[in-house]
Amino acid sequence: MAGMKIRKGDTVQVLTGKDRGRRGQVLEARPEEGRLIVEGRNIAKKHSRPRPVKGTRGAQMTPGGVIDIEAPLRIDNVGLVCPACDAVTRVGFEFLGDGRKVRRCKKCGEQITERSDG
Repeated sequence: MAGMKIRKGDTVQVLTGKDRGRRGQVLEARPEEGRLIVEGRNIAKKHSRPRPVKGTRGAQMTPGGVIDIEAPLRIDNVGLVCPACDAVTRVGFEFLGDGRKVRRCKKCGEQITERSDG
């Protein structure tokens, strides 16, 4: 899968499945798989057994049990929420005069702001 239009830190809304209509922030983007991990959405149960912590020679153990983890969602099952118009929208690209490529909301036309943390 080529470049993704949704990135880490974006707010998305789930379009299909058990979490349909709910919003969350993208924690991790996996472009090679075409999947996203969304905060608090698509929760799966994982069973883990107690294991010794490395470097403690078995003195400390990680607890076992059933833990909840966020499972990846396919990118085509979520829609980007535009920060300007607060609507689920498709994403377009535009080249600015200085050569930068920016994302644009297809509904209101506003630029989707880039994160400043890099």
